[in-house]
Amino acid sequence: MSDTITVTQVIEKLSSRFIPENTKDVSATFQFVLHDADDFYFSIDNQQLSVALGEHQDPDITLITSSQTFIKVVTGDKDGMSAYLSGQLRAEGNVMLATRLSKFFSKQKQR
Repeated sequence: MSDTITVTQVIEKLSSRFIPENTKDVSATFQFVLHDADDFYFSIDNQQLSVALGEHQDPDITLITSSQTFIKVVTGDKDGMSAYLSGQLRAEGNVMLATRLSKFFSKQKQR
């Protein structure tokens, strides 16, 4: 029996995994549109993270995927670039922000 991680659990742990010192030059909003779960976004500004459910009016980047792919990428079971290249993840907007995303959060396995 494997541990099932939900999108809600991932969202709740974002703040505890956030690495402020890696976001010194970042001011951006990341929108996540999940086909089979609630949409959410987070903003980084002045090395502070804020997370909210719903859709942001003007995100810098929008990442579109399934909840399963999202969880695999966040937990490190799947590389974000390979998800993008295989069509499991779409990005709209400032795609270069997506390449830096993994540096903003620690890689601990979630439970």
